[in-house]
Amino acid sequence: MSGEVNRSFVDDPHKSELGTGDRFPTPAVIDTNGSGPPVVVESPPDDSSSGSGEREKWDKGVEFLLSCIAMSVGLGNVWKFPSTAFRNGGGAFVIPYLIVLLIVGRPVYYLEMVMGQFSSRGSVKVYDVSPIMRGIGIGQLIAMSIVISYYAATIAVAIRYFFASFASELPWARCDPAWTDVNCVDSTSLTGKANFTNLSLPVETSAELYYTRSVTGEAFLVGSEIGLPDWRLGLCLLFIWVCMTFMLIKGIRGSGKMSYFLALFPYVVMIFFAVYCFTLEGAMDGLLYFIKPEWDQLMNPNVWKEAVSQCFFSLSICFGGVIAYSSFNNFSNNIYRDALIISWLDTFTSLLSGAIVFAIIGHLGVITNEPDYTKVVYPGSGLTFITYPDALAKFEHVPNLFSLLFFFMLFVLGIGSNTGIITSVVTAIRDEFPGLKNWKIVLVISVLGFTSGLLFITPSASRLIDYVDFYGVTFVTLTLAVAELICFCWIYGVRRICNDIEFMLGIKTSFLWRWCWKYVTPTVIALILMVTFITGNQPAGFSVEYHVLGWVIYALAIIPLPLVAMWAIASQPKGTIWQKIVSASRPLADWGPESLSLKKKYDDYVDDRERVRSRSVLQRVFFTREKVYSVNI
Repeated sequence: MSGEVNRSFVDDPHKSELGTGDRFPTPAVIDTNGSGPPVVVESPPDDSSSGSGEREKWDKGVEFLLSCIAMSVGLGNVWKFPSTAFRNGGGAFVIPYLIVLLIVGRPVYYLEMVMGQFSSRGSVKVYDVSPIMRGIGIGQLIAMSIVISYYAATIAVAIRYFFASFASELPWARCDPAWTDVNCVDSTSLTGKANFTNLSLPVETSAELYYTRSVTGEAFLVGSEIGLPDWRLGLCLLFIWVCMTFMLIKGIRGSGKMSYFLALFPYVVMIFFAVYCFTLEGAMDGLLYFIKPEWDQLMNPNVWKEAVSQCFFSLSICFGGVIAYSSFNNFSNNIYRDALIISWLDTFTSLLSGAIVFAIIGHLGVITNEPDYTKVVYPGSGLTFITYPDALAKFEHVPNLFSLLFFFMLFVLGIGSNTGIITSVVTAIRDEFPGLKNWKIVLVISVLGFTSGLLFITPSASRLIDYVDFYGVTFVTLTLAVAELICFCWIYGVRRICNDIEFMLGIKTSFLWRWCWKYVTPTVIALILMVTFITGNQPAGFSVEYHVLGWVIYALAIIPLPLVAMWAIASQPKGTIWQKIVSASRPLADWGPESLSLKKKYDDYVDDRERVRSRSVLQRVFFTREKVYSVNI
């Protein structure tokens, strides 16, 4: 009846333990007849027990939040961000990075959370929303597998330093008498004043020489040699994979319990380091270099490409991990709040770790009497393992204790991030093959991850990480990010996503989110991808043959996209080519909430929405015709 308001409120038995604010009180509003008052539909509960194949869930909403923090806030912030910022001019990189976070990072993070929680599907199965695009998920699995290999190897270096910190004196604190081919400065020195007999030799700190000679052996490489894996790093790598195997073997319930420690402990150590490092001589000069932008560099497309790549890496977006973690949520969990908390915390962590590293670099500039910071340390992936140990050696009281705490923090950060990525791989596999046991999948991934990780503990690991990250991660994620946004925001549609959010959370999506999803974010990523293809700087130190191999790696990750699309089109029962393409682009019949009762309500909700939209369109058409007719008369 016109003018009658129907309200159906359903109590939510799955309110999060985070508090009463976990669920938005605003109901979804639907005008069912186009002219009368709205029908108010409260977001239904997630009673997945009524459906078949109930999915494992987080025990508490706070475990999901902390697990996402542990995954997104990790080595990408403490290890990769400082080296990327240093390689791209410090302040010249920070401004593009912050802009990219606002218009790319946060919108994509929230979007992936929405799609994962709404559908309760992993990083491949989520493309049931448009089967023609399911190759995106497979390509992301390949990129994730590459990251898993070198990420674990980086954690192994941290463990190597951790065990070395048990020595009576930190082994990198003083120069080795055998290092006669350089002018070595003890990292314990606070002033760097030293008398060198041969001023023609380069000046390096004992921390840098320890890393390049004693830990990695990088300084002894000749030309394009790769070298053999270091046996001590090999044992550390094995230890890492054993730890991750035990954490993951019980699924998300096991990793969720560890998230409290994995997410919170690193901040205690980092804040302490910040207080100490900011008081070092020359620290303020390093901080000024970090925050002072070089405006001409803002026109450098490579800086923007690095900013987008760092944004993807630090937030772990477009890898599938965010979708996988969100898929284990209760249906009404407040992911809008979670997305904002995690994205802002990620930004804070990157800036804090960058400030610490650049403060140390400023101090190293004073020690080596070198005002050009690009000549103070090599801006590679090992930057963190040079600057932080140098600062640790200067601690006046119990430096070994603080060294143990710091490298244990790196271990915690790395474990948190890597387990999140591995979880997304396991989830994708179990979605496709639900009969497989979780422990079997984890065991196979661990064996393969350890074996492939041996390549990244060779003396050339720093160059190899830059190489595979360039071809197998940066290019791949940029390409698949464009495809992902086309799939979610254009094929499925921003309007449909906003309706899903309203049904799930009971909130309306603001214009800013909708504008970014549909226009700003995909345009920015597409432009960066095109510019990167044209002007991207290839990793140095490799012959032409290796660069050809790099493009083969890229092709292997991208080729599933057209192959799966062709298979999806060919699988359609009947119709012309165009009709099959359209049919393969539509969501599968079971797309929607996991619970059967929720799925029924959702289907009714979508039908109501479509009727309202159709009537609104007809009303606008009639209104326009009447207006034109009146004008003509």
